[in-house]
Amino acid sequence: MKYYEVLFILKPTLTEEEVSTKLEFVKEILSKNGAEIQTIVPMGTRKLAYKIKKYERGTYFVIYFKAPTSLIAELERVLRITEEVIRFLIVKYENKKEISAWEKLSQGIKQSKKEIKPIEAPEIQ
Repeated sequence: MKYYEVLFILKPTLTEEEVSTKLEFVKEILSKNGAEIQTIVPMGTRKLAYKIKKYERGTYFVIYFKAPTSLIAELERVLRITEEVIRFLIVKYENKKEISAWEKLSQGIKQSKKEIKPIEAPEIQ
């Protein structure tokens, strides 16, 4: 079982009932394919950084889950063909440091500034 996070954005024109139906649909896909859902974070409707398919806003959700790698191809396929999903991103957490960050995020614990180390750019001479 690998550690994953999926962020997906739904069309802002959906009613609350349709949004909850789509969330249940994604949860069903995950559980049918052997995923253990850890946490679901509804982030609400937000302004997009740029227009996507003529929409300026979208309803965001993040789901933290553990799953076999075979699930990811199926999840990606389903999210691509679902009309109500305007964008999605799947992130895999691999090493120990990333997995500990996943565990904190899935429990709702925010990382402190000390834990997030910036990548240092090499000096240009």
